[in-house]
Amino acid sequence: MPNIPDISDDNDNELYEHHAFRVVAGQQPLRIDKYLMNFIENATRNKIQAAAKDGSIFVNDVPVKSNYKVKPNDYITVKFEHPPHENLLIAEDIPIDVVYEDEDLLVVNKPAGMVVHPGHGNYSGTLINALIFHFENLPNNSSERPGLVHRIDKDTSGLLVVAKTEHAMAHLSNQFAKKTSEREYVAIVWGNIEEDEGTIEGNIGRHPKNRLQNTVFLDDEEEQGKPAVTHFKVIERLGYVTLVSCKLETGRTHQIRVHMKHIGHTLFNDERYGGERILKGTTFTKYKQFVDNCFKILPRQALHAKTLGFVHPTTNEFMSFESEIPEDMSQCIEKWRHYARHMDA
Repeated sequence: MPNIPDISDDNDNELYEHHAFRVVAGQQPLRIDKYLMNFIENATRNKIQAAAKDGSIFVNDVPVKSNYKVKPNDYITVKFEHPPHENLLIAEDIPIDVVYEDEDLLVVNKPAGMVVHPGHGNYSGTLINALIFHFENLPNNSSERPGLVHRIDKDTSGLLVVAKTEHAMAHLSNQFAKKTSEREYVAIVWGNIEEDEGTIEGNIGRHPKNRLQNTVFLDDEEEQGKPAVTHFKVIERLGYVTLVSCKLETGRTHQIRVHMKHIGHTLFNDERYGGERILKGTTFTKYKQFVDNCFKILPRQALHAKTLGFVHPTTNEFMSFESEIPEDMSQCIEKWRHYARHMDA
């Protein structure tokens, strides 16, 4: 954990907002410490209770204790005497797997387990901490994150493009906004997908009762969330799981994870969305042991950003990059392949 400068002495009365939530209309009465555990990533109940004891949790601008029962439409804020740690970027000498680099941009292959940018509970060891160590004067995006054009989840592996100039940042960000960039992911999902290919459409937004998840909003809720489109194609059927290719038309947070769950095919070992449980298969003990072994080989959601394509901001040439499926995911696929052959025997 890096040393965070203590700047609270500048103004002892000034508080900085770290989190803010509006309680949904249908919320049942619930202790605020239990409620916030669903909304603040990596926060334990003890930490939340300690914050309440220190007077750092507010409901409608009034400090409350941890036993306060939240009510519909309450406005909850968590405030401290220091700015959010993710705003205090510190350069760290962390190796980066650079696939391509020129004066305008670089393409990196992110390993699973690396967070892309600092956020609650992950203030160091991120890709941005590494980038600002290795590259000077990276341009900020609209969220003040140096070099970052797009992102992938912590436990998703694969390709990202990083801008090195203001022109490249604007040009590349525009391609992602206009959906002209190309992104293909490979995923292992629970169940045998009946169709060989298909398209999933549905607005994606924060889950109203669990801020750590996103969800698909149905037609009568179409004003909620943002439009999202995922095209999928079956690569290989492996018994109780399927290997699929997913191409993104949009880039919503957790898009593939949410869309695949929405059609009944949650990503294999995706703990946040319930994929760490056995969702398809038999009740045999040997099968349970087999799946547990797969979970140990691949201790994350089975998702890899395999292909990335975009127009170069200076040369206007279309560039395409491909990353091999990492070892943990390859081993898991091979184990399912062997199991599927045994099933058919």
